[in-house]
Amino acid sequence: MNIPRAFRRRGAVALVLLVACAALPAKPAPWYYWRSKVDGKRVCAQVSPGPGWKRDSGPYEGAMCQPRRRVFVLPAR
Repeated sequence: MNIPRAFRRRGAVALVLLVACAALPAKPAPWYYWRSKVDGKRVCAQVSPGPGWKRDSGPYEGAMCQPRRRVFVLPAR
């Protein structure tokens, strides 16, 4: 089978990019409370609900705006 050289190069580049992306650890985007500038209501979201909202607090870990988990390291005995 005779594959053109340009296709072989593109395939190699695509493979390298795929391996590089798979090696990067992905972590979820943080969640924030957003407060309405109109009536002061709060919403938990990852991005601003619109121009009438400002970020109120955060970052949090989940969709229910739970505080980030704390990790405690105990000394070895």
